[in-house]
Amino acid sequence: MKHQPRRCGVVAAVVALVLLACLQIQYHHLKVDLGKAGFASSTQDNSNRNPIHLGTSTSSKPATATTNSLPRGIVERHSDMYLRPLWDDSAATTHKNKHDDHNALLAMAVGISQIKNVDTMARKFLKENYAVMLFHYDGNVDGWRHLEWSDKAIHILAHNQTKWWFAKRFLHPDVMAIYDFIFLWDEDLGVENFNPRRYLDIMVSEGLEITQPALDPDLSTDIHHRITIRNKMTKVHRRIYDNRPSMNCSDESKGPPCTGWVEGMAPVFSRAAWNCVWHLIQNDLIHGWGLDMKLGYCAQAHDISG
Repeated sequence: MKHQPRRCGVVAAVVALVLLACLQIQYHHLKVDLGKAGFASSTQDNSNRNPIHLGTSTSSKPATATTNSLPRGIVERHSDMYLRPLWDDSAATTHKNKHDDHNALLAMAVGISQIKNVDTMARKFLKENYAVMLFHYDGNVDGWRHLEWSDKAIHILAHNQTKWWFAKRFLHPDVMAIYDFIFLWDEDLGVENFNPRRYLDIMVSEGLEITQPALDPDLSTDIHHRITIRNKMTKVHRRIYDNRPSMNCSDESKGPPCTGWVEGMAPVFSRAAWNCVWHLIQNDLIHGWGLDMKLGYCAQAHDISG
């Protein structure tokens, strides 16, 4: 019993030495991390003197001072839309189709009155293992529960909002970075003869950044511009020719809707184009009127197909 205090003192001394060593190591790492964060902040201050240019590069943006101040090894630059249920590890990751080179998302603002048509569209995209996101503007989410694919889709509810409002708030480029293409469509499109995978193959082969599927003139009842009408003689077209006085479109035409124009009801964006379009969308945008005339800026160095 006489040696117990001495033994306790030795143990306490060892613990103190271990804690001191740990504190010194932590201090060293913190000093290094803070030094890197300070360097990043100074370089960003200098870079702010130069104008910002929108380009086609899909490389990651420089990390902000906030992310650089975080400890190493925990920074995650991008998120995704994969569903990860707590109770089913097998459903934690959605894999791309082995026979498909594309990763795509279909996003639509929907109401229960169009459930039959949306069901047809969603099935086509889910069959290709593409993601589906539904923006419910009428508040009725439960009305979709009976569909067999409902649990595979992402449902977001906000009353009386348009797809542009939803897109601005829920389709941020950092979250969309995992998708090669984004379909931002209206809910009333007929897709009986549409194949999303084949469509994306055409976009890639033609090097297109912003497109829309052409409208069938025999089945479409509301065609506003001739550039949206399907041309049976070509796989894709970038301009139209029209000699009407009100719409004189020729080889000399440089802007929409004769060329470089895609309608707002069924646009398809590449990842690079969406990174630009998202910033172009204004917070108070409602119907999207006029935005289609400006989308050409986000096609960057590529043509736009109507």
